[in-house]
Amino acid sequence: MPRYMIQVRATSMSEAGDFPDDPTLVPRMMAFHDEMAKAGVLLDGAGLQPSSQGFRVQYDAAGQTLVTDGPFAETKELIAGYTLIEVRSHDEALAWAQRFPAPFPGQPCCIEVRPLMGGVDLPPEDAERIIREQLAAIKQGR
Repeated sequence: MPRYMIQVRATSMSEAGDFPDDPTLVPRMMAFHDEMAKAGVLLDGAGLQPSSQGFRVQYDAAGQTLVTDGPFAETKELIAGYTLIEVRSHDEALAWAQRFPAPFPGQPCCIEVRPLMGGVDLPPEDAERIIREQLAAIKQGR
């Protein structure tokens, strides 16, 4: 079954380490995750610390690494949290995403939903083959 990651995009509030002022947010989010768990689609989910608590490892063309400590400038490109689900179809992933509680009530915010590549319980050679096939399909625009 396809797996999807629901990414909660960061805001200036989440990057400042501030939590929304809405006392109903945590209970609503917990109830929604509980509903997904009972439906058998929830794999994992968590909020993330601000990017100031993280770091990036960048690779040059030769494979050398450069470590950069956060915070990172482009808030709109950062993730504040995630939920992993396993569903039967793209349409089911969309249906769950459309019911996802607004993560930052009272301010504009966004979630992004993307399918994961490969399978969880496959031997490495099968997972590699599936990933290669998916990459080829992406390149062909399928």
